Amino acid sequence: MQHEAVVYSPTDRKSETQTQSSAQVPKSGVPSTDHAVHRVAEVRRQQGVSLRTVARHLKKDLATIRNQEKETTDLRLTELSEWQRVLDVPLVDLLVDSGSPLSRPVMERARLVRVMKTAASIAEKSDSMELDRLARMLIDQLVEMMPELSEVSPWHSVGQRRSLDEVGRIVERRLRDDFFHTSRDE
Repeated sequence: MQHEAVVYSPTDRKSETQTQSSAQVPKSGVPSTDHAVHRVAEVRRQQGVSLRTVARHLKKDLATIRNQEKETTDLRLTELSEWQRVLDVPLVDLLVDSGSPLSRPVMERARLVRVMKTAASIAEKSDSMELDRLARMLIDQLVEMMPELSEVSPWHSVGQRRSLDEVGRIVERRLRDDFFHTSRDE
């Protein structure tokens, strides 16, 4: 990243402060920009973490999490730090940096998490003792390589039950008032 030194005269200060911020503040109260400022969504998907899991850890509703996850949302440092803690990645990997890939350790961890999720799913759904034993051996080997994988859950199955305080995506969507009105001209 290159930095340029800029020298301002006292008369330039006023115009600088007026044009300094390219962020716009929408009705939601969260500033956004016209360009990508972070990679939170990309890293979350690579780490295999669901929006519901993030919302639960951050104690925020899904609408707020989705808004924060938009790459043009200008997050505060404390919010980025919260995402960094939940995703368990270096903070630098959440920032946009001219299209560079995630650091090697983070990519390896994301791959191991996906393999662990698959192994845990196989162990959970296996009907034969042999397949279950192989899945358990694979899980043990993965945990040996990376101990924090012991906390990884299997892939979610279709129709997984939600806790009582979680609602589905359909409940969060708003419909126009005229959606339920049908024309009486027929």
